[in-house]
Amino acid sequence: MREGSLEAPNRQPLDWRSDEFYDKENLYTELERVFDICHGCRRCVSLCDSFPTLFDLVDESDTFEVDGVDKDDYMKVVDQCFLCDLCAETKCPYLPPHEWAVDFPHLMLRAKSYKFKEKDTKWRDRLITSTDPIFDAISVPGVAQAANAAAKSPTLRKLGEQAIGIHAEAPLPHFEAKPLTKRIAQHHSAGQSPVSTDRTTGKVAIYVTCYGDHNEPQVVEDMIAVLQHNGISVKILQDAKCCGMPKLELGDLHKVASLKDANLPTFLAAIDEGYDIIAPIPSCVLMYKQELPLMFPEDENIAKVKAHFFDPFEYLMLRHKAQLVKTDFSHSLGKVAYHVACHQRVQNFGMKTRDFLKLIPDTDVTAIERCSGHDGTYAVKEETYEKAMKIARPVVRRVTEAQPDTFGSDCPMAGRLIAHGMEGEQEPQHPLSMVRKAYAI
Repeated sequence: MREGSLEAPNRQPLDWRSDEFYDKENLYTELERVFDICHGCRRCVSLCDSFPTLFDLVDESDTFEVDGVDKDDYMKVVDQCFLCDLCAETKCPYLPPHEWAVDFPHLMLRAKSYKFKEKDTKWRDRLITSTDPIFDAISVPGVAQAANAAAKSPTLRKLGEQAIGIHAEAPLPHFEAKPLTKRIAQHHSAGQSPVSTDRTTGKVAIYVTCYGDHNEPQVVEDMIAVLQHNGISVKILQDAKCCGMPKLELGDLHKVASLKDANLPTFLAAIDEGYDIIAPIPSCVLMYKQELPLMFPEDENIAKVKAHFFDPFEYLMLRHKAQLVKTDFSHSLGKVAYHVACHQRVQNFGMKTRDFLKLIPDTDVTAIERCSGHDGTYAVKEETYEKAMKIARPVVRRVTEAQPDTFGSDCPMAGRLIAHGMEGEQEPQHPLSMVRKAYAI
């Protein structure tokens, strides 16, 4: 048997609709098998807290092996996984085509799905992953202002920690009183006929996402300005739902499927009209480029959406390769500390954001490829906030040491947590906002 593999990982479809997927005995047998392989390797110890938790359980057992770990403790490992996929895509030498066929994130997702099916999830987690109804309820005049004020009140935050388990010091998103999709025109013409390439149409439908719609609409507005400046026609998708990533992390795969079903008609209609699709949040892009295709490998519509779904800077660099991107930048950005979001890294298209920022004259980019610690809801929970900040510490140190003129991440939530770790020394900027500033548009 081979010890390891240098071949590219070949992620296999997730057999989530089979009875075996939710069978406890089968699940725990597979957990023991994979944990034993991980214990013998330990290559991923610097990633999330799942691996230190596992290795501590082994090292503190009577046998110093996985067979000495109480199976009731297996879920302690599962609870620390936030499905970033970094272990599978960047570290593990045992993924298919290796014969051991280890896919740690998919195994953790299976365990989370088993827990959800057994109703072994907190009501808080079911609540905060229901982004569409929660965000819609908050993003109205009066309520949004009250929510933002409450997020800044130490007294109310402490009460919130005691009542629902949201850590009193965790940075919470700002809510807009009027969502972006209700205050912006649906169509934004670039003033010229779209020019297509072998991979792009030159027309973009923006999937604004829950976060872009309710929390940081400025990022979407900056994206529109940058795309238009480069001759790309833009359409805002008005009726799209949550991508399903929060529910995926919870293990509620049937809700993920229903959100997929709700979004597909909107996405397919835009594609049939000649649009490509872009989303400002890496996690939402990843759902349609990797997670959903692995959940629904037989679905031709998902495959069609995947082929037309892009990260913003992946798209811009494809256009740049065809000499269709303007480089008439008016301003330098100076020193930039750029955090590469985990859910962007695992898409395996390279550091296109860094490459685009380097097109700006007199701009020095320090790219930081390490987890920020935010990881969906992980950084706001009472029981995992301190662990999230520990994960973020090396990134905060790298940003501070770079002494940048500006810093930020493709993931606005990651940028916010890094800034939180810097104790307010500097506000993060999304790279799209940096580019708009450089263009002076």
